[in-house]
Amino acid sequence: MCRLSLYRRGKRSALVLMLAWSTAVPPVLAGTHAVSAADRHVVIMEGTQYAPTALTVRRGETVVWKNKDPFPHTVTAPGVFDSHSIAAGKSWKYRARRAGEFPYVCTLHPTMKGMLRVE
Repeated sequence: MCRLSLYRRGKRSALVLMLAWSTAVPPVLAGTHAVSAADRHVVIMEGTQYAPTALTVRRGETVVWKNKDPFPHTVTAPGVFDSHSIAAGKSWKYRARRAGEFPYVCTLHPTMKGMLRVE
């Protein structure tokens, strides 16, 4: 074999090796943060109740309220967050950014009360 064909074969092998490695090891992107299942919490609205009624999360985590009732609800902590009307079968999410205890209520059904604690 001549030197040129050995050189080309070597480049081709290096390229195949590099492509195989790049697909096996995903690149790390600086400043990105994927939301894991552990960073997401769910509160179900059903039977004119929040379940669970009290939830503790860490700052930066997301809470999703899912409305399983056949009528709308809200998730309202005055001055902190307000979902406005969440239609039947829909959901609303909130990312907890500040620490504290935040009691909330459904403004359409004032007997529905919950507590979000953010550490």
